[in-house]
Amino acid sequence: MSGLIIQNGRVICPATHRDEFAEVWIEGGIISRVVSGGERDTREAGSPPALGGSVGYEMVDASGLIVAPGFIDLHVHLREPGREDCETIESGGAAAAAGGFTSVCAMPNTHPVNDGASITQFILQRARSYSQVRVFPIAAVSLSSAGEVLTNFEDLMAAGAVGFSDDGKAVKTSSLMRDALQAAKRLGTFVSDHCEDSTLTRAGVINEGEISRALGIQGMPPVAEDSIVERDIRMGEETAGHAHIAHLSTAGALDSVRWAKQRGMNITCEVAPHHFTLTDRDVERYGANAKMKPPLRTPRDVEALVEGLADGTVDAIATDHAPHSAVEKGRGLAAAPFGITGLETAVSLGIQRLVQPGKLDWSRLVGLFSANPARILRRHDLGRIEQGALADLTIIDPGREWTFYRAESRSKSQNTPFDSWKFRGKVVMTVVDGKVVFDARACLHSGPK
Repeated sequence: MSGLIIQNGRVICPATHRDEFAEVWIEGGIISRVVSGGERDTREAGSPPALGGSVGYEMVDASGLIVAPGFIDLHVHLREPGREDCETIESGGAAAAAGGFTSVCAMPNTHPVNDGASITQFILQRARSYSQVRVFPIAAVSLSSAGEVLTNFEDLMAAGAVGFSDDGKAVKTSSLMRDALQAAKRLGTFVSDHCEDSTLTRAGVINEGEISRALGIQGMPPVAEDSIVERDIRMGEETAGHAHIAHLSTAGALDSVRWAKQRGMNITCEVAPHHFTLTDRDVERYGANAKMKPPLRTPRDVEALVEGLADGTVDAIATDHAPHSAVEKGRGLAAAPFGITGLETAVSLGIQRLVQPGKLDWSRLVGLFSANPARILRRHDLGRIEQGALADLTIIDPGREWTFYRAESRSKSQNTPFDSWKFRGKVVMTVVDGKVVFDARACLHSGPK
């Protein structure tokens, strides 16, 4: 078959304001036509539109399913090069496809750090050879992410980088952030910042507050995030550059972003599913598998993040997928590394925590995963279902009941607090470049292996 037709699905595309039952026609990796329900009724069912010749099509019945633009994750750690024991571009791509992501942005804190064109090109070559999904490298702001010398933004963009970050640590100084934003502005891209004042977090393990005191563990105060967010907003205001706040987690940081947006500043932000799902109390239950940076916060922060997701202050949901080996995570809460996996549970968490309780409607959720990330990346051929767009689709069964077992994860690592969580709502098909790379429509869950 050289073409694909998705029939009878509810097509939701916030970028084109479409929410209707329609057919999506795909040929040669491109969406060739979207046939609305009314238009379909006027022609003979199953007869293809004129596409310039005789074409064979595979038909996919999406009755009862939601057909969305391919989901884009702005924040993923693929670990390659350097930590292939935890994840590879191949295994991370497989996990992304199973989670409904058609594109992922690979953060630069690899070994070595992605601070030069050769490393960016290596990542892209590996992705072309082994990944089921598109991989967009984000390069380091500073050499070795050491916070001293700016990388060559021009060379890195020419090699294929889509943005810049020293993720894992904040851009070190206001001066460096200003220089980075100015350089990014000249190239039409963004700087994504891990907002953490390390002089305040120091050796902190979890959120500073009632739970850290009860456990006798050093905490990380919310102001460590809030203060760097405020700095970045001011640097963005001065330069008119695009500052993107990674994995925003506090009510205070959200208020600052809201204030900046109300004044027309070029600032965007993302929130991770674990930050709108769990609180610092969950550390007592999940231990090191609930240890991440920024840390899980309070119920008040979670409530604020959900409000920000609903009212448009938050631009995107991103997983911050951070795989670590079982040995590393088994060292105990104090010594284990920060981070959890998240590619295969993100969409279901969004459905269960945001859509089903009525906090967000389907269009808003889909936009947070598709149209908005595509806008941040300035990729107008992604994140939309319309003629001429790349044929990347995420298909969801909103009623599918399933259980996530980490032993069945496609990631090489299993450091997740969501093992054995039951969900209603699941990605059942992922299409990249017109090819089905994940299909769970007929699968029944076998239980843990």
